[in-house]
Amino acid sequence: MTVNGKETANVAQFNLILLGPPGAGKGTQASRIAAEYAVPHISTGDILRSAVKNQTPMGLEAKRYMDAGDLVPDEVVIGIVKDRLQEPDTAGGFLMDGFPRTIPQAEALDAALESLDRAISKTVVILVDEEDLVRRLSGRRICRGCQAPFHLLFNAPKEEGVCDKCGGELYQRDDDTEATVRNRLAIYRKQTEPLIEYYDRAGLVARIDGAKTPDQVYDEIRSALGPAGE
Repeated sequence: MTVNGKETANVAQFNLILLGPPGAGKGTQASRIAAEYAVPHISTGDILRSAVKNQTPMGLEAKRYMDAGDLVPDEVVIGIVKDRLQEPDTAGGFLMDGFPRTIPQAEALDAALESLDRAISKTVVILVDEEDLVRRLSGRRICRGCQAPFHLLFNAPKEEGVCDKCGGELYQRDDDTEATVRNRLAIYRKQTEPLIEYYDRAGLVARIDGAKTPDQVYDEIRSALGPAGE
């Protein structure tokens, strides 16, 4: 494999994609996977901002669209992802989170990886019932004063509507209302859920029960991926 124009050792790679609907707990699990398997957690939002900040050719192209208030086209995002996957810290693999979101993006990512003599090793899909997701996401509350987070089910305040820490008023963000949550889930089902079948055809999907505790979910992920370093 070539990274930054240099041949690297032929090491086993964990080239992973993490999929799941909003509220499935991907962020929690991504941190644990990246730490145990010693791979960088690649968030497209982060690398897009980094490319713009560092004024890479692809970053400058992305900035042109962003400054105009337009969405960054898939081909530019793919170019930024491809640049990121040639950095030395990805020699042993990567964990892609938040990309691809659509079938065309997945096809473009496959082509980019093939050009780098790489391929996806496994696609981890965290599955959670939609009604559970609605309860998880719509139960979040934030303190207007100190911004402390609470959850009506998992971390309820001692007094309803009042922050335990500063006594401030708790409120629900617009993004967390039930109507908004259901709309986000509908978009996921339409645009991103078809990726499960896409990667399933290649035998790459590991389905994980996201209704369990975070530790139990991670145990399932570890079993699906196998021991680190092998």
